[in-house]
Amino acid sequence: MFFIEKQDSFAWHGDMLLENSHMQISFLKDLATLRNPASRFTFLNYLHQKQRLSDFINLKTFYPSRHEFSDYLRWAADQFSASCGYGEEVVEVLPELQDGKVRLLRVRSRKRDGRITERLARNLVIGVGGSANIPDTFRGLRDDARVFHSSSYLRHVAAFDKPARIAVIGAGQSATEIFLDLHGRNAGHEVDFVMRSRNIKPSDDSPFVNEVFNPEYTDYVYRQDDQTRNALMQEFMQTNYAAPDLALIEQVYQVFYKQKVTGQARHRLLRCHNVERAHADADGVWLDLHDLDGGSAQTRRYDAVVLGTGYLRELHKDLLAPLAAYLPHYAVGRDYRLQSTPEFEPAVFLQGSCEPSHGISDTLLSVIAIRTAEIGQALRERDETAPLAARRAMEASIAAASRNSPQFSL
Repeated sequence: MFFIEKQDSFAWHGDMLLENSHMQISFLKDLATLRNPASRFTFLNYLHQKQRLSDFINLKTFYPSRHEFSDYLRWAADQFSASCGYGEEVVEVLPELQDGKVRLLRVRSRKRDGRITERLARNLVIGVGGSANIPDTFRGLRDDARVFHSSSYLRHVAAFDKPARIAVIGAGQSATEIFLDLHGRNAGHEVDFVMRSRNIKPSDDSPFVNEVFNPEYTDYVYRQDDQTRNALMQEFMQTNYAAPDLALIEQVYQVFYKQKVTGQARHRLLRCHNVERAHADADGVWLDLHDLDGGSAQTRRYDAVVLGTGYLRELHKDLLAPLAAYLPHYAVGRDYRLQSTPEFEPAVFLQGSCEPSHGISDTLLSVIAIRTAEIGQALRERDETAPLAARRAMEASIAAASRNSPQFSL
């Protein structure tokens, strides 16, 4: 087993590790507990190894800081560093043909210095995450450092150390956290919190609703037809999308209430506002804002615009484009394996890209321990049932491919 990671070292949402930010799910939904509470990779064992278990218990919380959970994930990843190629971006996955069949996959990755490394794989697990969702209105400003997505927030906001006028677009967890961070970051910042919705709605984390994140709920969702799955997604959308924690919403409300008390209107909450047009010049970024409720329009200048507009989950399709003929419609089985044509022998699994078929928990930590166990079991069963002739054919393919590859590793 070998991991290929684009980042130079392990980082989990590094540009959103804000001060005072906390997890939205219980630490018990870590990398291992739901699968095996006795595993050495649990969050509790991490605390024990770091000699903080008693102190954490004294916090009386299920929700560690995001900084601490990131450190936990790094602690776990460090134990596999010998099997990980950091600083390598996978640029292509190609089929290796033998006797008219795809026997192996050639995974090509590029290092920071431009060198290409090729590896052959019998099986491939893809966990590339989401890509920043940039609304069409802002696509023309992709290269402008003054307009950036929440996924690169800390990297870009550091440039605005002087008082600035900033717009935050969105109404979800990230947008709300960023508004509060900007409020506390510089007493001179003036922030417009811009959203199409009428109100900031809290996430629904009540016990019965939270059952949609239980591992067994994945089976229920997968058994449904497309229409029912879509209805379930709509019904439970507010558990995860455009729905911050209630505590955050209350903090935002306090900010605006204090403005009324002091009479100093430093920030604005622009509800029911849509960004109709965005352009930039030397003076700043200009947004044409349309009040969806009252019908009025205004143009505002900003020093920076932060997009808390969520993510898209389509990266795996770009990566697997050379294999598209063998992976009809990128349909996925219950075991997260992409369904393939008969002449395609490798197994390709998806992690975090199966929300339409497996439910709203698929992109979250809630099922990660169970999902990895299921994929691991599928790989073991596949290896155990492979005929001896097929294994020898694979070995011959590897030997032949390695002779033809300028920079090859297995």
